[in-house]
Amino acid sequence: MSFGGPQWPHEPQQQGQQGYGQQPQQGYGQQPGYGGGQPDPFPGAQGGGATPDWSALADASASRNRRKRWLMIGGGALAALVVGAIVATAVVATGKKNDEAKGGGVPVGTVSPTDSPTPEPTFSSVAPPPPPNPKDYITDPRKDRAPLTAEGLFPGTKLTMNKRPYKKGATSATTNCAAVTQNGLGAVLKRNGCQRVLRATYVQDGVAITVGIAVFPSEAAAVKAKNQATGGIAPLAGAGVKEFCRATVCLRRANSIGRYAYFTQAGFTDGKKVTKAHRPVFQASDDLGTFAFNQIYARGKAQASAAANAPGE
Repeated sequence: MSFGGPQWPHEPQQQGQQGYGQQPQQGYGQQPGYGGGQPDPFPGAQGGGATPDWSALADASASRNRRKRWLMIGGGALAALVVGAIVATAVVATGKKNDEAKGGGVPVGTVSPTDSPTPEPTFSSVAPPPPPNPKDYITDPRKDRAPLTAEGLFPGTKLTMNKRPYKKGATSATTNCAAVTQNGLGAVLKRNGCQRVLRATYVQDGVAITVGIAVFPSEAAAVKAKNQATGGIAPLAGAGVKEFCRATVCLRRANSIGRYAYFTQAGFTDGKKVTKAHRPVFQASDDLGTFAFNQIYARGKAQASAAANAPGE
């Protein structure tokens, strides 16, 4: 069946085969129902109305088919445009709705009347003071006011330096600086304003070391005493340590930190002379000198920490 064309009648059954283009033995005009005064169903057909004009009919059918196809194509395009417009409108509307939902219904950059603005953080323009310097407290006598005793500087009954244990002997403290010195050191201490000397003796494997810490009114005075040092601190016997460094050669050293100068004298408890080859004596002198330095610095650190934590500081 052709779109828009006539309804073709079924051809009657023919006897035998008929070639393409041959006329049937019985014409369409002689078919039952089409003769005897009936109008010709194919007007304009050739051959006295017996055969329809197949070419004209085919052209007409093709023309109708083309018109219908164009109508379908045009309608489809129009429908696509309408659907696109609807989708675009829906996307815009949905985006707007989502934006409002994300913003809670309040435009970006505004503050809701029910909300209070968040205050900006504030920072002080004044820099905090630096922590106190421990050296200031062992340099300035106006700050260096903590109690000063031999037991405070030399606590306990022993100490260990670099894994080497030392047993503590006797201790002493005096304001008569020259009385606890040998061979001219007393004059140096007195000349530079020595206020006090604190001593302690330590022993390890037949080597005895006395360390003496002298206190001065200023750092400059302590430095002068160290540089001018001659002779040494007097050895301190007692508390299980017999006399040493008497009428023999011992190792003497001097150093300073802040307003403190510290001196060591090390030798053998059996009176043997010390030479450069006696490494244990030099090692013991180094250990006790380091210990004295650490104890003086710890005094300054403790006072600086107390000042930093004091109320109102």
